[in-house]
Amino acid sequence: MEDKAYKVSLPKHPVISIKVIPGHFTTSTRHVNYYLDVSELKTNAFVARDVAEVLAIPYLSTALVDTIVCMERTEVIGAFLAQELLQPGTAVMNSGGEIHLVTPVNNVNGDMIFQDSVVQWIHNKNVILLDASVSSARAIHICMDCIAYYGGRLAGISALFVASPEKQKDKINSLFTSEDIPGYKLFETVECEMCKAGQKIDALISSDGYTKV
Repeated sequence: MEDKAYKVSLPKHPVISIKVIPGHFTTSTRHVNYYLDVSELKTNAFVARDVAEVLAIPYLSTALVDTIVCMERTEVIGAFLAQELLQPGTAVMNSGGEIHLVTPVNNVNGDMIFQDSVVQWIHNKNVILLDASVSSARAIHICMDCIAYYGGRLAGISALFVASPEKQKDKINSLFTSEDIPGYKLFETVECEMCKAGQKIDALISSDGYTKV
């Protein structure tokens, strides 16, 4: 798989790029013909800072933000995003304020919750939801419902990658979409064309990466 990998970069910010690996991959609910490696964006502080600068643009002069909810190991980007939103300037709405970064957890039943110690930064607060990859409306709505349950007000949604943006009813500010990956296909498990063609699964993918099978 890796020998066929290639990179896709933002035209105006070439340092921001994702590795695209072709193959037959499966998540817990979907099959996909490309694995999109965004780990460099999440773990390289130099790159994460540039990512945050781009993601901050839609919010700088238009949105009050109290909290950033970081999903899928996006805390490094979230910290730089908060820094961007708090920079001095009369046109920056959050200048001189403070922003908290929090991450939900799953309880024993697998439900997404916020621990009691951080609910104070969700309840009655303006929240940005920051995710690494959005592959379905259902996945993002679980996060949105969790924020709403604890009394948070959604100020915006940002992601590194969004699949099938035309099917997403909610506005998501993203760096890349499936339209940047020619031939990208996402299937419900029972409808996977690769399975029907007898193509073996190459790897299992999760928010932390992939595991070959």
